[in-house]
Amino acid sequence: MKVAESSARQVPESGVDADRVLDAAASLFRDRGVAGASLRAIASKAGLQLGSLTYRYATKDSLVLALMRRSVAGVSADVTLAIADCSDPAERLRLALRAHISAVVSDDAIHVLLFEWRRLPHETQRSLARELGSYESMWDGLILAASAAGQIVPSLDMRLVRRFVFGAANSVAFWYPTGEARSPVELADAFSAFIGLGTVADEHRPDKPLTAYARLSATTQPPRRGRSGP
Repeated sequence: MKVAESSARQVPESGVDADRVLDAAASLFRDRGVAGASLRAIASKAGLQLGSLTYRYATKDSLVLALMRRSVAGVSADVTLAIADCSDPAERLRLALRAHISAVVSDDAIHVLLFEWRRLPHETQRSLARELGSYESMWDGLILAASAAGQIVPSLDMRLVRRFVFGAANSVAFWYPTGEARSPVELADAFSAFIGLGTVADEHRPDKPLTAYARLSATTQPPRRGRSGP
């Protein structure tokens, strides 16, 4: 199905409660997958008639798009708030990671985004690209600020650093809370320590860490090539 901006129609303030609909959709999408959750089931869970739901969201794709946009906007706001009163670049990264992992754990829509992304229609993926790109750019800015302050090893590929951090943080959605006693904040702080301090014992660290990093050519900024993907 093609997604058009006009698909998510606006209704008067006295009409459908958008958050109630999106919360119901997120819950069912997580339980059943996007393909397995019908608009009728979403309307029922939200306490609405199907016609009231489709008046605002004419297609399931438009509902998915609205849900994902709300989620990305929400985690962006959470990160912004978390770092607002902090000026130290490395500490800002730690606080941002706390906000991100907390959202991954608590927001059904982020869980759906991580698990269902490849199954979403290409039009929906493209429509979300701007919001996701903006969020990733926020993180790139935080990482670059820490690098500029001398808090990150020079010459590293910062885009690769961000992907590494996101990979670790987003993986929490696949196993939390199964057998895990730590809170999302405690997990974020543990990940920050792993990423920032490493796991190698002091007596086994290289005598010249910058030289050791430099030998790992894959960690440095690669030469520019033709664009092959996002």
